[in-house]
Amino acid sequence: MANDSLPENKMPVIRVPAMPSDLNQGGTVFGGWIMSQVDIAGSIPAAVRAGGAIVTRAVDSFEFKKPVFAGDLVSCYADVIKVGRTSITVHVEVYAQHMDKGVVTTTAVTEASLVYVAIDKHGKPRSIVR
Repeated sequence: MANDSLPENKMPVIRVPAMPSDLNQGGTVFGGWIMSQVDIAGSIPAAVRAGGAIVTRAVDSFEFKKPVFAGDLVSCYADVIKVGRTSITVHVEVYAQHMDKGVVTTTAVTEASLVYVAIDKHGKPRSIVR
């Protein structure tokens, strides 16, 4: 495993341990589980910036760089990178911290860009206050 460093001066939006029930047939964490964590992480700053409800509109990019294993602590960092009239684009970086015999190894495992749309109480797009 690589020993990448976590982003400096940033707090993760979410942190969650990967569990044995999250594994695929190959023995690594199922990509869909990671995608779900990324969507949750991205939605948090999007909802805060929108000042209310949002929905996932699109995934512009999603790159699995390295595998995640059961027991790894998965940390997702998310930043708003663009705000449109009704949409918010968020960049998410995911790191896995693997602990073995008292040694922690950090690996950049996934990177994604997602687009969220602010919605009103009827589920229709609404303008974002700038």
